[in-house]
Amino acid sequence: MTPRPGQPARRRTGVLRREAVLAAVPVAVAALLGAAAPAAPGTAGAPGAGDPYFPLSGNGGYHVRHYDMTLRYDTTSRRLDGTAVLAARAGQNLSRFDLDLTGLKVTRVTVDGAPAAFRRTGQELVVTPRHTLRTGRDFRVAVAYHGTPKPVTDPDGSADGWIPTDDGAFVAGEPQGAMTWFPANAHPKDKSSYDITITVPQGRTAVSNGVLLGQRTAHGRTTFRWRETQPMAAYLATATVGTFKTEQYTTRDGIRVYNAVDPREASAAVPVLKQLPSVLAWESTLFGPYPFRSAGSVVDHANVGYALETQTRPLYDSAPDLGTLVHESAHQWFGDSVSLTAWKDIWLNEGFATYAEWLYTEQHGGDSAQKTFDALYARPASDHLWAFPPGDPGSGAHIFDTPVYARGAMALHELRRAVGDRDFFRILRAWAAGHRYGHGTTVQFQRLAEKVSGKRLDGLFHTWLFTKGKPNRA
Repeated sequence: MTPRPGQPARRRTGVLRREAVLAAVPVAVAALLGAAAPAAPGTAGAPGAGDPYFPLSGNGGYHVRHYDMTLRYDTTSRRLDGTAVLAARAGQNLSRFDLDLTGLKVTRVTVDGAPAAFRRTGQELVVTPRHTLRTGRDFRVAVAYHGTPKPVTDPDGSADGWIPTDDGAFVAGEPQGAMTWFPANAHPKDKSSYDITITVPQGRTAVSNGVLLGQRTAHGRTTFRWRETQPMAAYLATATVGTFKTEQYTTRDGIRVYNAVDPREASAAVPVLKQLPSVLAWESTLFGPYPFRSAGSVVDHANVGYALETQTRPLYDSAPDLGTLVHESAHQWFGDSVSLTAWKDIWLNEGFATYAEWLYTEQHGGDSAQKTFDALYARPASDHLWAFPPGDPGSGAHIFDTPVYARGAMALHELRRAVGDRDFFRILRAWAAGHRYGHGTTVQFQRLAEKVSGKRLDGLFHTWLFTKGKPNRA
C-alpha cells in the first residue's frame, strides 16, 4: 500500500513517497472411508483467525480453496447482488463455522446444496450445516446476498472495502474491507484461487484479478469474467467498477498485461504505466521470476488517499508516480506471493516495497540507498519516524504508518551493510522463492538471512525492528 499526503497514519514523509496453495490439513482416512463409522461430535469454528490486531478477521476450522463469485452492480442505485460459492476443506469436525461479511442482507445459505441455518453477529455470518462436517472433508458453501455495500473505517481512520465513486466503485480491501462485498475467510493466513464474474451497466468496466477470460454485452449490461489461479489473500481481491480506457498486451516475458485508466487521469498516468514492463523486468532480476501470469494497473479517479497492491493489478486512486509504481509492483513478490501470517509483520510487505523504491532510484541515476538512509537517520529522536518499532507497530492503527515503511526499509539497508550485496540479494531471492505462494514471518526471514550469510543477526534485527526510539548505529 502507498499512502497519499494528508491522510491519517497512511502518510508520507521524506523519501516515503506514499507509498491455490492448499493448506495441509490432516485427513482422518479411516473415518472418511469407514461406512459404518459413528458420527463424530462437532465443534464450532473460531470466529477469528487469532490475529491480535484484528481479532475477528478470518475464521477458524476450515480453509477456503476457491471462491466463485457472481456479482451484479448497478452504478445508479449502487445496489450489489451477489452469489458466492466457497469450496472449502474442514480442518476439524465442524458443527458450525463463521464467514466474514458486513452490511449486506443474506437471503440464502446452502452447504453442499442443502439449506443451512444462518444468523448475523456483527461482522460474522454464522452458518450451521445440517450435519457435522468431518475433519478433512471438502464442502461447498453458497451464499446469496444483496444490498448497498459501504466501506469500513479502519483503526487509522481511513476507509477500505467497497468505496463508491461518481462512476462506480473503488474496491480496496486492506486490511479488512473484503467483508464489505463478499463472504470470506478474510485473513492473510487463508489464501485461495478466485473466479469473479461481474455484470455492470454498458459503458462501465469491471476490473478484477488475474486473467480476463472474456466479456459480453447484452440488454444494456456488460459481464466481465476474471480468474486468478494463484493463491490470493481476500484483502487483495478487487472488483473495481468505473468508466475506464483499457489496454491489453503481452510482455516479452509472456506476462499478460491489462491496464484500466479513468480518462480524467490518463494524461498523467499513461507515461508512467508504459514503464511497467521494464519495472517488472528490473524487479525480476533482483527478486526472482515474476510470480503471476498477469499484471497491470487500475487507475481510478477516487481520491481515497492511497494505492493498494491488489494481486496482479495494483489499484491507484489517481495517476501514480514512478516510485509508487515500483512500490506496488514490488508487493507482487513481497505481500502478495509471500503473505503475512500476522498483521504485526506488515514491515515484511511495506519495508520491502519501500526499499525496492530506494534500490530503483539507486540503480537508475538517483540517490544511493545509503544517502536515503542517512537522510532519514539524521532526523532527531523526537521525529515520528522513531515513534514505534516497525516489527511490532502495537495495533492496527499503525500498520500503515511511517515507521513501518521507512524504518522497515532502513532495517533492510542495515542488513545489506552487514552481509554485503552478494548475500543480501541472495537472501531476497531466496525469500521470494522459498515462500512463493505461501507465507512468511519475521523469525523465518531472520533465520534465512543467517543461513545465507553465515552470520549471527539477532542483534541487528532486534535493534532495527523491535527497539523503541531511535536506534544507535553500530
